[in-house]
Amino acid sequence: MQNPAKPNHLIQLIEQAKTYPPITVAVVDAAEEHVLESAHDAFKAGLITPVLIGEQSRIEEICSALGFSSDHAVIVPAGSELEAAQKGVDLVLKGQAHALMKGWIHTDVLMHPVLAHLRTARRVSHVFVADLATYHKLLFITDAAINIEPDLITKAVIIQNAVDLARVLGVETPKVEALSTIELVKPAISSTSDAACLSKMAQRRQITGAIVDGPLAFDNAISRDAAQTKLIDSEVAGDVDILLAPDLTAGNILAKDLEYLAHATLAGIVIGAKVPMMLTSRSDPSTARIASAAICSIMHQHWHEFA
Repeated sequence: MQNPAKPNHLIQLIEQAKTYPPITVAVVDAAEEHVLESAHDAFKAGLITPVLIGEQSRIEEICSALGFSSDHAVIVPAGSELEAAQKGVDLVLKGQAHALMKGWIHTDVLMHPVLAHLRTARRVSHVFVADLATYHKLLFITDAAINIEPDLITKAVIIQNAVDLARVLGVETPKVEALSTIELVKPAISSTSDAACLSKMAQRRQITGAIVDGPLAFDNAISRDAAQTKLIDSEVAGDVDILLAPDLTAGNILAKDLEYLAHATLAGIVIGAKVPMMLTSRSDPSTARIASAAICSIMHQHWHEFA
């Protein structure tokens, strides 16, 4: 069976980002072939000027094999993951980097100095931006990497972060679904109560710039036919932009299912720090990392909207 035709929504964002000057990106723990290939591709696309942090001799060896000239990137030596993360944060604090890129480093190691030194008034959260041939527009999934079991107020902030990102990327009024397992409010299933509250919070402008509905199960969020079959009246169903997962585990499984079974390309972005961050999986292909770089570039141009 052939894969579906490759969608081009993320490609459009990459082309948009190419119209801006390249941003300086600190690539944290860069001494790995796929990481450096991604940084090289983003550089060749005119999206970034990379600062490569990690084991210098290994970085130089891989760059040489890739034809990635040392004239095109600064190398900052670091002997460990934690040292690389701290040096990346230091570059941001000194104004020498506009964004961070997760390299061959574990997320928790990277986030430790980020949360200690780069926090803002916002709560930090993660958004996957998914491009699928089987859906008619980009699909934003949050939070699948940072907030483990968010409470109601945290979920509202996570939604607002994703809404602000979607608006910067061209979605005028994002439609948000707070996911659960059923469409009815059942106190025994806390995600249904949270979803109903979030919908009302949006009506009361505690969440702004979006239409929020819930609770809905995934099928009814994605398919208007499925919603109508169940007699669900929702202006979001079948045209959703943002899926709020009830917790990190559900969000991560959903995103990876789409990636590996529906051939989605996933760009991973962290919002809420002093600069945008590309937080993709270490196993993600170069295309996903280039798309993440493009989104960070666009965010940098609109950074006043995230302050």
